[in-house]
Amino acid sequence: MPGETGQSNALSALSGMARLPAADLFVHLDSDAHGLTPAKVEGRFRQYGPNRIAEEARYSLFREIWLRLRTPLNGLLFGLAAISWFLSDLRSAVVIGIMVVLSVGLGFVQEHRSSLAAARLKQMVQVHAAIRRPGMANADADAEGFVQIPLEQVVPGDVVHLSAGDLIPADLRLLQAHDLYVNESSLTGEAMPVEKQSELPSGDAPVLETANLCFMGSSVVSGFATGIVLQTGRSTYFGEIADRIVAANSDTSFDKGLNQFVWLMLRFMMVLVPLVFLINGLTKHNWFEALFFAVAVAVGLAPEMLPMVVTMNLARGAIAMSRQRAIVKRLNAIQNFGAMDILCTDKTGTLTQDKVVLKLHLDITGQDNDEVLAYAWLNSHFASGLHNLMDEAILSHAGIEDHPIATGDYVKLDEVPFDFQRRRVSIVVRRGDEAPLLICKGAVEEIFEISSRYRQSGADHPLDPSHFHTIQRLTTKLNQDGFRVLAIACRTLDAGHDNYTLDDERDLVLVGFAAFLDPPKESAGTALRELLEMGVAVKILTGDNDLVTAKICRDVDLPVERIMLGSDIEKLDDEALAREASHTQIFAKVSPAQKARVIAALQGAGHVVGFLGDGINDGPALKAADVGVSVDSAVDVAKESADIILLEKSLRVLGAAVIEGRRTFANIIKYIRMGASSNFGNMFSVLGASIILPFLPMAPLQVLTNNLLYDLSQTTIPTDNVDPEYLTSPRKWEIGNIARFMLFIGPISSIFDYATYALMLFVFNAWHNPALFQTGWFVESLLTQTLIIHIIRTGRIPFIQSRASTPLIATTVSICLIGALLPLSPLGHTLGFKPLPALYWPVILGYLIAYAALTHFVKVWFFRRHGA
Repeated sequence: MPGETGQSNALSALSGMARLPAADLFVHLDSDAHGLTPAKVEGRFRQYGPNRIAEEARYSLFREIWLRLRTPLNGLLFGLAAISWFLSDLRSAVVIGIMVVLSVGLGFVQEHRSSLAAARLKQMVQVHAAIRRPGMANADADAEGFVQIPLEQVVPGDVVHLSAGDLIPADLRLLQAHDLYVNESSLTGEAMPVEKQSELPSGDAPVLETANLCFMGSSVVSGFATGIVLQTGRSTYFGEIADRIVAANSDTSFDKGLNQFVWLMLRFMMVLVPLVFLINGLTKHNWFEALFFAVAVAVGLAPEMLPMVVTMNLARGAIAMSRQRAIVKRLNAIQNFGAMDILCTDKTGTLTQDKVVLKLHLDITGQDNDEVLAYAWLNSHFASGLHNLMDEAILSHAGIEDHPIATGDYVKLDEVPFDFQRRRVSIVVRRGDEAPLLICKGAVEEIFEISSRYRQSGADHPLDPSHFHTIQRLTTKLNQDGFRVLAIACRTLDAGHDNYTLDDERDLVLVGFAAFLDPPKESAGTALRELLEMGVAVKILTGDNDLVTAKICRDVDLPVERIMLGSDIEKLDDEALAREASHTQIFAKVSPAQKARVIAALQGAGHVVGFLGDGINDGPALKAADVGVSVDSAVDVAKESADIILLEKSLRVLGAAVIEGRRTFANIIKYIRMGASSNFGNMFSVLGASIILPFLPMAPLQVLTNNLLYDLSQTTIPTDNVDPEYLTSPRKWEIGNIARFMLFIGPISSIFDYATYALMLFVFNAWHNPALFQTGWFVESLLTQTLIIHIIRTGRIPFIQSRASTPLIATTVSICLIGALLPLSPLGHTLGFKPLPALYWPVILGYLIAYAALTHFVKVWFFRRHGA
């Protein structure tokens, strides 16, 4: 990341505001503690615009067209058109111009529509911020007047509430903060959370290290705070460095696969084009014509339709996945989704119903105890951090409202928020003139460690290590029955204490345990079997107890052969973890960093790994995975880290979306196989014809026209059907497989090209009739290239066992008819074509049938030997 001095206007502006007293800051921003009025919000939104960073800005219509026009390929074509015009070859200039306009226009329309559709889907899953907006009619406003609004509607001067799991919506100054820890790794590269405070800075620390400032692009790990927005959108520090952050991102496997294919084609061009130029220049003695022809061949070899076909496929895939209740945020993730062979997920909400119910409240001997329930209710009621399902189960438990403690007039004094190291949360309350009471709720082991007494029948007794075995037997029995267990403890504090910290979590009285049940989903077992049949293994990564997790997994028929705890992971190096992780089904009691490490280990073993998570602790794993999946109800940091958002947390939804990902990838591969094999075959045909013939095998203008019609025939591939057997296993980029397919299938077309040469030269005596020869090869080349997609698109017998989509059939028929009729049309004369003899058509029909049959048999052999 760049330094601060002289490089960041955003940080310079923040430096002064970090040191202003709160009253002066409100005056400076024309705001107050109650937030902005609707009139001020409207004015500032007009002034500052949406709260979006630079790379999210949309191009205008003309900008999109210009970006498509200014490609090197189009520059070359325009150059050829200009040369043709100056040399009075107006026909070539006009046809090249038409080719560019059609190619750019078609590509623009298709990509623009696809991009708009994808953008509309992305808008369905928005990140929100809690903002205080007085006068804003909203029934969902909380007791302090904060309402949830989309992140992009935040403006300078807004008063923001932050809690665990929130993204920092803009650059802001803290007004109040309590045990606030923020992850700023996207800005500083530092993985450990940083503590933030509301006090004014006393020294001259760098702005990024100023404790009362929070920056867009970071997220809240624990604690809560109130702040005022200073800068939004591109004016933020994150907005300034966004381009550099994006540039630093590594390519996905999808990007790498596409680049490998493009470079494969470029290598062929670099070999073939100079050879074609030299051979035709030496044999025809017309170097300008040879150059024109070589360039036209280069244009024909270039995969210029690849970006459009890929974008259309991905956008159609995104729309199809949205029908399966999965919203794609990053289109390139679709391919990774289809290639995924391991899915790592938490059990809550995926294997279980996500409806936690409080079933038991017990003392340490296992007896029912209402005091446990009351203290648990007070803790959940006053906790300001992120409420989880167990908090909701406690607060909604029947009968709690009648308990004397719950109906008491308690006032909250302070809170020690939850974090994933302590695995507990404490609140401090007081009733009337009584001494302050600290109530702590959390994981059993962590609560036991800070307790020195236990309560039974209203009396407190010393707690010693022998009691741990009693507690362990009780909690183990509950865990084995599928219960999740929290411990509840309390402590009376000295009066007059103002600030409560982690140091106050000691010498607690263990009151008892709350046991929760989250029943397994009835559909989970079926969904797991379906994923397994699709070649996707499911592994559970959870911070929960291993016994509870194993019980749930057995209930849904998920095999449990090996369980690894977080403590086990710490003992292994990366290589050993990679070996063990492949054979382990459950990873329990794992930290956020350990989740990410398990995923990296699986990737290192050659797997494509997906991760489904929705919690604060899932952010690192979501980013580490090849494809991160979250849900619409997830915390902000999880939704922002994910590539795909499920509108329903269900493995069945996930399975249906995986199929759509594979279908999308299948249609992209069809185009790539088609282009690679066709171009490889054309290389042999063009080289041979250039050596044999005393004239050009096809005029440059005819080559360009052939390429344009062929490209048009491929534009409907994204609509094509995919054979069911192709969808049954993960599909990865295998450039080696594509290259082998090209080597075996490509030369077949050259066999029939040479047969056509023989037909034109020896049957129709075209040795001295270049136009007739060129017409015959043009038609045969176009028909074979266009029809062969129906052979390559399926591993089955085409037309009989597998039919293409209606749009693809219609496009194929249309282009074939145009190719056959073009020599008879007025445009055919312009292009230099001649009508073909009647005998040509039955012979070419025989060629097409033989070509289709031979290609099919070689394809079937290839798929059996090397895979589809």
